[in-house]
Amino acid sequence: MKRRIGILTAGGDCPGLNAAIRGVAKAAYEMFDETEIVGFHDGYRGLIDGDMSEMKRSQFSGILTLGGTILGTSRTPFRNMRVIEDDNVDKVKSMKETYEKLKLDCLVTLGGNGTHKTANLLSEEGLNVIGLPKTIDNDIYGTDFAFGFHTAVDIATDVIDRIHTTAASHGRCMVIEIMGNKAGWLTLYSGLAGGADVLVLPEIPYDIEKIAEAVEKRARSKKAFSIIAVAEGAMDRKEAKMKRKERETYRLETGFTNISTRMAKELSALVGVEARAVIPGHMQRGGSPSAYDRVLSTQFGVHAATLIRDKTYGYTVALQGNQVVHNKLSDVAGIPKLVSPDDQMVDLARHMGITFGD
Repeated sequence: MKRRIGILTAGGDCPGLNAAIRGVAKAAYEMFDETEIVGFHDGYRGLIDGDMSEMKRSQFSGILTLGGTILGTSRTPFRNMRVIEDDNVDKVKSMKETYEKLKLDCLVTLGGNGTHKTANLLSEEGLNVIGLPKTIDNDIYGTDFAFGFHTAVDIATDVIDRIHTTAASHGRCMVIEIMGNKAGWLTLYSGLAGGADVLVLPEIPYDIEKIAEAVEKRARSKKAFSIIAVAEGAMDRKEAKMKRKERETYRLETGFTNISTRMAKELSALVGVEARAVIPGHMQRGGSPSAYDRVLSTQFGVHAATLIRDKTYGYTVALQGNQVVHNKLSDVAGIPKLVSPDDQMVDLARHMGITFGD
């Protein structure tokens, strides 16, 4: 039995991509009499341009602990996939032609929501596609966790831990901006793990006065410092009523394009505390994957290989409970998994005395 498999990694990088690639490859080499793997460079761009490499078995050794992706990645927005731009390239047609020219049996796509939408598009166009969910935002519908998330939680938690000591030493209010543009899972988990006093999520619009009250309450309790973990996509109640472009214009007019700097400035004025913003940024998606993500990525990769063996295409791998399963791409593509205001984790935080600014 022979299989010729294409693999690409698209969207933002994260720890665990190489571990998942390795899982697919090693399992495929064991399952099939003959396995050929084609790696596309820089995500869907490589599939569009035919930029690829015939990979050797040795290339999948020694990458379990390696962060990033050996294939490279890029963002090719789903909204532009059917748009003919200045280069006159029909992207969907080009991807199908590349797939057929290389005589692939299957294409494995590793990525987040945008990657899954394009994977579903290609599946609907007749290609054999399997998705693997990766994102530090953990916002892919149908799976409890995506690989990359737990590593990012560990990194963000470490940042909060380290900020605690300097905040306590100087009696400061520290506003730590955690990644997460639309979903607040990373802020919620790392904030709880790091002992933050205030959590601010995109899904729960905040009132700066409420956050100021929480900081003042801690001061009255003889606690000289406060830790605020805020997702980069958090919005106050006024902004939540705006459309995206209106919100962007509003932020430019206020002079603060990032939420943490603005919040620190506002709290300094409202409460009279020394407030500082901390933005760990892309370090949250860098470095070696955690043990959890190495195992999860491997589980996902091996499950993808079993789907290839069984010729079960048009699916994406998922974790539900303690079981690795698979969902139809058409059932999950384009559906973000967001934090509900009444989520059990939010309720848990409130019982701990943590405020969400609402």
